[in-house]
Amino acid sequence: MKNIFFLLLICLTSTLSAADPVESDYYHITSFIAPDNTVLEVGAFDMLKSGELALSTRRGEVWTIKDPLTTTPSASQFHRFAHGLHEVLGLDEKDGWLYITQRCDVSRIKDTNNDGLADVFEVINGDWGITGDYHEYAFGSKFDKQGNIWVPLCLTGSFNSNAPYRGWCVRITPEGKMIPTCSGVRSPGGVGFDAEENVFYTDNQGPWNGTCGLKHLIPGKFVGHPGGNKWYELCAQEMGPKPKEPLDQSRFVVEADKIPEYEPAAILFPYGAMGQSASGIACDTTDGKFGPFKNQLFVGDQTRSTVMRCFLEKVDGHFQGACIPFLKGFGSGNLALEMTNGGHLFVGGTNRGWGSTGTKPFAIERVDYTGKIPFEIMKMEAQSDGFKLTFTQPVDPQTAGDIKSYLMQTFTYIYRAGYGSPEVDHTNPTIKSIAVAPDNMSVKLTIEGLQRGHVHKLVSAGVKSKEGSPLLHNEAYYTLNYIPKGN
Repeated sequence: MKNIFFLLLICLTSTLSAADPVESDYYHITSFIAPDNTVLEVGAFDMLKSGELALSTRRGEVWTIKDPLTTTPSASQFHRFAHGLHEVLGLDEKDGWLYITQRCDVSRIKDTNNDGLADVFEVINGDWGITGDYHEYAFGSKFDKQGNIWVPLCLTGSFNSNAPYRGWCVRITPEGKMIPTCSGVRSPGGVGFDAEENVFYTDNQGPWNGTCGLKHLIPGKFVGHPGGNKWYELCAQEMGPKPKEPLDQSRFVVEADKIPEYEPAAILFPYGAMGQSASGIACDTTDGKFGPFKNQLFVGDQTRSTVMRCFLEKVDGHFQGACIPFLKGFGSGNLALEMTNGGHLFVGGTNRGWGSTGTKPFAIERVDYTGKIPFEIMKMEAQSDGFKLTFTQPVDPQTAGDIKSYLMQTFTYIYRAGYGSPEVDHTNPTIKSIAVAPDNMSVKLTIEGLQRGHVHKLVSAGVKSKEGSPLLHNEAYYTLNYIPKGN
């Protein structure tokens, strides 16, 4: 049955012509030129009040870029502000200080004599453990409205928790106190806020993570990997008792129904199809300056050198939603993402010895919107009996209303202690009917065979716009953890 699905997919996509729109028609990538003899593997960005762009590096440096919106980048724009730090994966400016999240702590640095070099270094908090293992990443968020920095901490070697709070997310308060916040982290790749300041991080495939995912960080919750749960003994006052151990070889939503503290991934990124190493997060709060995807999240992938787009909604009090391809062609493995108020997306990359589709060892790039609206699925919303698709442009009602324009397949992953998981439990739901809205901006797909806990892969290769263009990206993957009880 799986082979039949992909044969049909080939037939649907074979009608695309060489004149069809391409990503560069809508979003342009500008590459920066780093100074000679530098290795700038970007871990984080921050747009400074001065108009310069700060960037941190995996090798423990902080640099600034003058005129980061220029159309003619040159190496002369770069200036090193600080060095001697330890794998800086978080940056945010506040009250004249640049706050940094590095492997061992959250610190702040400042230039007090105006010579362009940081000369004061202060540790804010470093109360989590560190063993010296190469994989003990600490990703730092921007400040939230309460002045906290959220820090997801990678497990030791990405498998074990050999030091306190490895495999947790902690918050660092304005007073410098560390608050244990969520357990269950495995190997984070980035952390960020949505438009309403809900906090999300990306976690990567491995033990207890069948594939990469976007996970909602809720104080008091457990997000999947039990390796660090032994540290509940240190924080019973903040976190309460340790959650029940998940059952090996189970399924995510099965265990979520049994473990009240467990919050499964809001979006699962199908391994291979949507990348292999989910990374940085940026939210488009620019109200159209970056295109039609207001308040949606953009997520990088290190291995495939891509940026994905994520639509999120709440069902039964839980975030879930769809991931859709957005942009490829970056120079290295994407790690850090930063959206500016003006609608420019900065992307920093490194291959870090792992390799990436982008062949350069590192890259610093800017994505600019051309002003032309792509024909895309803007939203994929779950219904009690199917999905509602909303488009960025009016559809051709004949193709959008034709059942043959769509294909759907579902699958999930095993929730297991072993490394990763194959796709399992495949099904092929039946699209029973399609209703095109009177304004031709949306369609309702009535579907028989929705599968709770499954990724629902939708291919809409036959859908055309009112002008006859195909979708720029015709695949969407919705993680249906909860089926709405009513539309």
